[in-house]
Amino acid sequence: MTTKTYTVKGMHCASCAAIITKKLSKVEGIEKADVNLATEKAKLEINNDAVTDESLNELLGQYGYGLVPDQPAESATAAAPVIDRKAAAEKAKLEKEQELLEQKAKVQFALPVAMMVFVLMMWDIAARSFQSIPNLPIPMELFNIISMVLATYFVFRIGAPFLHGIVMFVQSGAASMDTLIGIGTLTAYLYSTIITLMPEVRALLRVPDYTYFDTTIVVIGFVLLGKYLEARSKMKTGEAIEKLIGLQAKSAIVKRGAIEVEVPLEQVRKGDLVVVKPGAKIPVDGTISEGSSSIDESMVTGEPVPVDKKAGDPVIGGTINKQGAFTFTASRVGEETVLARIITMVEEAQGSKAPIQNIADRIAAIFVPAVLVIAALTFVVWLAVGTTFIDFSTALSFGIMGMVGILVIACPCALGLATPTAIIVGIGKGAENGILIRNAQSLETLSTVDTVVFDKTGTITAGAPSVTDIVPFDGAETPEQLLQLAASIENRSEHPLAQAITAAAKNKGLTLLEVNGFEALEGVGVKGIIEGNTVRVRKPENGDRAKEQIATLQQQGKTVVLLESEGNPVGLIALSDTIKEEACEAVRTLRDKGLKVIMLTGDNLLAAKYMASQAGIDEVIAEVLPHDKADRIRELQQQGRKVAMAGDGINDAPALALADVGIAMATGTDVAIESAGVTLLRGDIRKVAQSITLARATMRVIRQNLFWAFIYNVIGIPLAAGALYPFFGIFLNPVFSGVAMAGSSVSVVTNSLRLKTKRL
Repeated sequence: MTTKTYTVKGMHCASCAAIITKKLSKVEGIEKADVNLATEKAKLEINNDAVTDESLNELLGQYGYGLVPDQPAESATAAAPVIDRKAAAEKAKLEKEQELLEQKAKVQFALPVAMMVFVLMMWDIAARSFQSIPNLPIPMELFNIISMVLATYFVFRIGAPFLHGIVMFVQSGAASMDTLIGIGTLTAYLYSTIITLMPEVRALLRVPDYTYFDTTIVVIGFVLLGKYLEARSKMKTGEAIEKLIGLQAKSAIVKRGAIEVEVPLEQVRKGDLVVVKPGAKIPVDGTISEGSSSIDESMVTGEPVPVDKKAGDPVIGGTINKQGAFTFTASRVGEETVLARIITMVEEAQGSKAPIQNIADRIAAIFVPAVLVIAALTFVVWLAVGTTFIDFSTALSFGIMGMVGILVIACPCALGLATPTAIIVGIGKGAENGILIRNAQSLETLSTVDTVVFDKTGTITAGAPSVTDIVPFDGAETPEQLLQLAASIENRSEHPLAQAITAAAKNKGLTLLEVNGFEALEGVGVKGIIEGNTVRVRKPENGDRAKEQIATLQQQGKTVVLLESEGNPVGLIALSDTIKEEACEAVRTLRDKGLKVIMLTGDNLLAAKYMASQAGIDEVIAEVLPHDKADRIRELQQQGRKVAMAGDGINDAPALALADVGIAMATGTDVAIESAGVTLLRGDIRKVAQSITLARATMRVIRQNLFWAFIYNVIGIPLAAGALYPFFGIFLNPVFSGVAMAGSSVSVVTNSLRLKTKRL
């Protein structure tokens, strides 16, 4: 199975996207086709080599569309494949800007002419209605001829894409918004041309000499204005990803022997020694081998304060070296770097579809054919029924105006843009703040959670426990011997407590003993053989020696481990972690949002309750083995809870996967962005509340957009058809339909852009 992404050419509305999706989905060998109007991208899952770019373009070319593959450039080295994202982004931006300039040139010509004609049209209507207003200063016949010449240019030159929509409809049956505008304006133009050039036909039909050239001109002018404003606004929705791509360095200074050489970014290999000077961008990921500095990681992690780095510390490509010069060893290059993975995730997330969009997609698929039927019925009804209360010429005029008005005012674009524009801006806003949202579905689900479950170690706490007490039992080893035994066993474990015990022994200069037969006992402890004796480090149990002393330590929030030799307790070690500074604020914010907050841990209940109380959490699920954490999440879900689980993704991966939304706390370069629904690039748990705020705000904007798009069409189409005339004597001129249509898409995109200023 191969996944390929394409840029779609010629796609203008939701109906276009629906047509392309339908045609591609029918191609043998394409398992799935996702087409996104807002990003103008198509993502295809292909399982057949017979499906080629040429065959796809041949298919879609029949309908006026094209596909340009987003292909990676070949790497010049053995490094991971490199996509020259910066060059590709700049090229795409230039193409968009060129298209905008062409649209702007059309608008700059069409709009003044349309406005002039609009004023004259209003003047003529007013003069016909009120005797006190003088007639136009030129004869009506001359005005019609001038209008016809202008309308001819507008229809066949400026409005050529709309006519192309008609041709595609006739040839293939595929109708889009361009088809609606094309049929509407061409109908008004042809009727007016016949009335103007064939007076005998006008006499036969007994219709007045009133034409719709002005309507044709003004509608095309306003539609072009709307398309231009929509395109300009859509460009702004992608600014977040542009900023991320702009972080990439173009080159790097690499040591080749004793010489420092500047090479293109794609030529940097793993293991290269890279030199970074003050003020320069760090080109790839790696570990500092020489020197120290202060590094601005704000654009990648959202951390506002520069981070001090020294030898042995990791650095992230795309961040900025503020002060000192240093050398680092490249560890991740090309598509493996944190920045490249973030960009890939954000691009894929922005192109994904939220479940709420399915409704709009289904409507968009049948929208244009339905509008064509409604427009035709409107014309027929006015001729058939209108003549019962108005004369034939007026009924014919209303029939034409109603049909044209419906074709012009009906706008599938607002429906198609309602969800994806908000998704793009919302996910981009998150990325700018160090919140990576995997896809639109995760965003939608996150907005509905009512319970947040935090893992304790490394999430609520700093994740850096330290040894506080070493208590040998009577007749056993000294504290140093006890620590040496425990550290020798724990040295083989990756658990944070084990690492803390090992670090304490090393800090005291103790030599670790040789261990044989090491075994990790899940959720219990570890054991091994030292100098012929079986040594275990485990959790205390009821009935253990010194249980009162153990309870006292646990009530202080300390975690206690018991040391045994040959089954005999020889002492205990207590460790303590610290609550993160921001934990209380984070928990309070979540509660203020009406969320239930729970701490889940494998630690004993007394210690867990103490740590939870420090963070302001009153509900604790303690003494849970790693493989049982998922069961606790399932129990909450069975109670009807929508659960978000926040953890480090190490020993709570099953729980993160089972939760409605898994939130991974990532720090440094260890970014597990492929695993969780949401990844926080900093260990700041306030970001959990911020991510929920962002998700709720995004979904609120989507619902507003969809409501507006539906209501606009539900109200606009009957108004354009003349529904008010029998009751109030008011008939909506197609010109105002054009103005309304132009504003509908722009309003949806503009509403989505409000998310950029949302305070998290």
